[in-house]
Amino acid sequence: MNSADLAFTPALDQARLIRQKEISPLDLVEVYLERIERLNPQLGSYVFVAAEQAIADAKAKTEHLTHTPSEDLPPFFGVPISIKDLNPVAGMPCTFGVRWLKKRIAQEDDGVVQRIKQAGFVILGKTATSEAGTLPYTEPDGFPPARNPWSLQHTPGGSSGGAAAALAAGLCAVAQGSDGGGSVRGPAFCCGLVGIKPSRGRVTYAPLGDRLSGLATNGPLGRTTTDTAALLDVMSGYVPGDPYWLPDPESSFLSAANSPFKSLKIAFSTGIPAIGEADADCRQAVLDTASLLESLGHQVEPRSLPPCLEELIEPFTTMFQAVLNEAGTPEIFLGKMNRWFALRARFCSCGAYLRAVSKVQLIARRIVASFDDIDVFLLPTYLHSTIRVGEWARYRPAKTLEKIIHWIAPCPPFNATGQPAIAIPTGFTASRLPIGVQLVGHPAADETLIALAAQIEAARPWSQHRPPLVL
Repeated sequence: MNSADLAFTPALDQARLIRQKEISPLDLVEVYLERIERLNPQLGSYVFVAAEQAIADAKAKTEHLTHTPSEDLPPFFGVPISIKDLNPVAGMPCTFGVRWLKKRIAQEDDGVVQRIKQAGFVILGKTATSEAGTLPYTEPDGFPPARNPWSLQHTPGGSSGGAAAALAAGLCAVAQGSDGGGSVRGPAFCCGLVGIKPSRGRVTYAPLGDRLSGLATNGPLGRTTTDTAALLDVMSGYVPGDPYWLPDPESSFLSAANSPFKSLKIAFSTGIPAIGEADADCRQAVLDTASLLESLGHQVEPRSLPPCLEELIEPFTTMFQAVLNEAGTPEIFLGKMNRWFALRARFCSCGAYLRAVSKVQLIARRIVASFDDIDVFLLPTYLHSTIRVGEWARYRPAKTLEKIIHWIAPCPPFNATGQPAIAIPTGFTASRLPIGVQLVGHPAADETLIALAAQIEAARPWSQHRPPLVL
């Protein structure tokens, strides 16, 4: 197997090869570090490459492998992963995509990072995020923009844009991301990957806690459904004091990807009420997937989402911009959009914030109730394919926000509800940009979505595709 094929080998297969001693953790890390050195200058996917730490960890794991039975190894022993630059890793920079924080070194691991280390992963470095994680493209001031490996002129999305770009280009085996309004699902859509926004309470936000009243969660990115599900197994679990939590599932998420067929009642829509229809490519992706699901034996019917989704925009924005104000970053160090958000937040009272939270929760109840007689809702991930790097830079902030809302409209409602959602690739536009759909399930029904995504992948595999950049 050549180095490129090894880089694109599924993470679960890499873990198996390490266990069988056909490759070593050091072999894998060296493959990825060489690729990062060669391709990252074009992609801007990593903002910090932890080469020395990764090599030291890989050497120690390679030595450990020589005298440890394979059954005693953690599940992803020696497999390389990336961590988003919103999540602290002890001894590495954690900038949150803010140039004012470029020299900030994290003193302790985030809770999800602790779980990733316990699973045996080797951390390759920190991947780029949009500034403070607020935008669906990754072009923070003071950093090079992250670029899509399928087309360097286009964004890989945001805020987990660097994670998706790195993974799609074969610069890590799987990637950790987070999703507060589509920030895992959107980059997965832009880069031809699988991205899961888990149910609220599935993944801890320890030790810092949640600052968005339940809108955001950590989530996994992978090239296959099984890799992504297995990473969710690693990331999941309650930490004492978490404000939201779910009981552990009866079986693993990985096993859900291999579960027996079960006929589901699936609704689908190609647009978002009062906001708009998906463009021709995204609309066709939904219709083709609906047709496939029907052929697989599911009950499929068209249906509109509740008409209240437009009412989410104002309170959702109020909640998001409050985080910027609370962080206390001097506005001079923020980009144009976040300066505008921070200014707006200054004139938002505590009472207005609490009213926004209550309004989001009330609308969320209506959305969840619309799932009473169905199992899954099939929707576009975004309403049109990925944009070019800098495409909206010339607009004033209010106009940019309008553009953002129309693009990402199918994603934020399910951050409001806390429902699980999975973005899966389905093909390409005529210009060879990735395209895909999202599946949304009942609260806590992550396993149902993973099983359904695995069925779709088995019928129409996607992980064999590689971006032209890496060929």
